[in-house]
Amino acid sequence: MSKKSWAAKGFSILLTIFVLVGCGSPVEPGRRGADEVKVSFWGTPEEIGIITEALAPWQAEHPEIKIVFEHTPYTGYISKILTRIAGGAAPDIIATEVDYFVTFATKGVLEDLTPYETSDPKGFDKSDFFPQIIDRFTYQGKLLAVPRDIAPFACVFYNKKVFDEAKLPYPTDDWTWSDMLRLARELTKKDSAGRVTQYGFYTWAWENFIYGNGGGLVDNVKKPTRTLLDDDRSIMGLQFYADLSNLYEAMPTPTAFMNFGMGADRMFANGRIAMFLSGIWEAPQFRNYSFEWDVVMFPKNDKGIRAFGTGGTGYAILKSSKHKKAAWEVIKALTGPEGQRQFAKRGLAQPARISVAESDAFAGDTAAPANKKMLNKAVQYSVFSPFHPKWREIEEKYIRPKLDLIFSGKKTAAEAARELAPEVNAQLAQTE
Repeated sequence: MSKKSWAAKGFSILLTIFVLVGCGSPVEPGRRGADEVKVSFWGTPEEIGIITEALAPWQAEHPEIKIVFEHTPYTGYISKILTRIAGGAAPDIIATEVDYFVTFATKGVLEDLTPYETSDPKGFDKSDFFPQIIDRFTYQGKLLAVPRDIAPFACVFYNKKVFDEAKLPYPTDDWTWSDMLRLARELTKKDSAGRVTQYGFYTWAWENFIYGNGGGLVDNVKKPTRTLLDDDRSIMGLQFYADLSNLYEAMPTPTAFMNFGMGADRMFANGRIAMFLSGIWEAPQFRNYSFEWDVVMFPKNDKGIRAFGTGGTGYAILKSSKHKKAAWEVIKALTGPEGQRQFAKRGLAQPARISVAESDAFAGDTAAPANKKMLNKAVQYSVFSPFHPKWREIEEKYIRPKLDLIFSGKKTAAEAARELAPEVNAQLAQTE
């Protein structure tokens, strides 16, 4: 499976090394009066470079604080952080994406940032952030993390050459599921032996077809009590997704990827996939290929409903930190306008700050994709994963095996969903 692969929402490229990056050469090691603030995060070497580069001017102006970045691989990130907390060797600040946040918040390990925010109105303006991501990082009325980015699964990347060769017009933001299906089928090609040589569409974001059809994973995202996977609208959305592969053969299966010997990103860049639904984080790699492409918003269903899943990243202070005041200053720097501008211009992220998202660093940036400004509108249609301490376990242990049966054509969406619902409901009734 591609970028998301059931857990990663945005920045989940795995590294197997543990790196300490000292940002802030103006602070000499051992200098008296310098508070050392440790920041734990995951990400690529490029992200490390962006963060340190963006914070260099701030660090030069704040010699009383030394920032130490601690790279922790995304795999096992939660368990590693919790183990360090239990062992008394935790960092001061952690990066957290929107799903990992649920675990950290419900474990009670995060500092309430509300007092810092309310006492520092000039240094931190919460109203400049998309309210959806602020709301996600607020638990029991307490702001527990400050957003850096938001990441709707709303980008349908399309290969212009493939469309041009087929003499088909490019999709637009007001298109529908029927339009997408028609284009996907028209852009799928087979050889004389009946083997697909070019697929019309691909995505890992199956949730979009539930949300976008008026269904849902649960009855209430913030306080889920029962699943809606067995709702007729959810079932129809899941079946539509499965049919793209099993009925229409317009979307590659895992076996197809093995046959081509490349992943979805390479197949898209090489013209083997015409449309690829994912998130804006795919942009940097596509900029490295020499082909013309753009993005369009995930379509409305034929009844005019539009919705899709989303990710996002923020920074939180651990309660165990001994440098909380300094850590708050570092968080303001990490999520400040300049840092978010740097991430936006490199194509890695949609800024969580509205002012930056609407600026020349993102919406007005001429670098591909030209239509990325549509993501600022897309935020209003975004749906977060259920806020439940067991949800990640529920997905992995109960939902994924049943979905595999649907997506492989071994069961219909109706059959699998109705078998699955009682299992999920039983787990939702538990809080630990």
